[in-house]
Amino acid sequence: MSQATTIRPEGIHLGITPTCWTNDDFPLIGNDIPMEQCLSEIALAGFEGCSIGHNFTTDVDALTAAMHLRGLSVSEPWVSTYFTVPDGAERTACDLLKVLEFLKDFNAGDPPVKTTTIGVAEFGHSIHLQSLSLRSNRPEFTDEQWADLCKGLNKIGEIVASQGFTLAYHPHMGTGVQTEQDVDRLMRDTDPRYVSLLLDTGHLTWAGADVRGVVERHRDRIAHVHLKNIRSSVRADRTLASGSFREYVDAGIFTVPGDTEGEVDFDTLLKTLRPGDSYRGWLVVEAEQDPRSGQPPLHHAQTAHRYLTEALA
Repeated sequence: MSQATTIRPEGIHLGITPTCWTNDDFPLIGNDIPMEQCLSEIALAGFEGCSIGHNFTTDVDALTAAMHLRGLSVSEPWVSTYFTVPDGAERTACDLLKVLEFLKDFNAGDPPVKTTTIGVAEFGHSIHLQSLSLRSNRPEFTDEQWADLCKGLNKIGEIVASQGFTLAYHPHMGTGVQTEQDVDRLMRDTDPRYVSLLLDTGHLTWAGADVRGVVERHRDRIAHVHLKNIRSSVRADRTLASGSFREYVDAGIFTVPGDTEGEVDFDTLLKTLRPGDSYRGWLVVEAEQDPRSGQPPLHHAQTAHRYLTEALA
């Protein structure tokens, strides 16, 4: 029996992304770990679901069978948006339609938890996949680009809503929406009927945000949560002051809730997010790790699940 049967606060589903095993931004990290190992260890650690890793099978029937065998659901599929670059809206629409078709097929397989949220982030002008300093090259959108982004998000958000899903925006380091002020602007300039917030505790903390303040201001817009921790020693490392996103990841900037090296105050954040247990939805652990160094992925997954089990009790 998995640990998942021992802790299921009402309306809360615990998930984890495959990034502890294989890295979607930098696919060579952990690319030798097969999907079956990743899924089995996710279930063994006690989680109810996960996002779709880049090395997972693209055969929907095979993926559904592999996940159902382990009692797992899809926590959230992903669509990268490109509304701030030429022809990006067409690329975004094409990718979104593929994800909606996937969800239709996957949900028809009667998973333990139906997928309801689609995560997105604007990667037009993003530098997080380039060997560039995060500090010096972070993109700044013009007013016109902000307008294109918000208009585009509203449009696809309406499409997503018409299919019974929720579009949730994910702030991300190295993109044009990463700071607390960026999130405030995005929430102000998008339609709450169609665009929600995917709260990522790690990216916002790294960007210097008051994450608790973000939660308090936008509580009604938060549809999905990524629980990502930040190693303060890595963030403060002066040798990385001009580092790229990849260099920070390689240095171990991210870790899981429950890791004593992390600086995010999850106890306070969870209480702020769930006053009176009001938040309903996924709490998804996400922490890019290099499985070749430090503890194995299963250790990180078990550490996070153990912490959340105690924190949510």
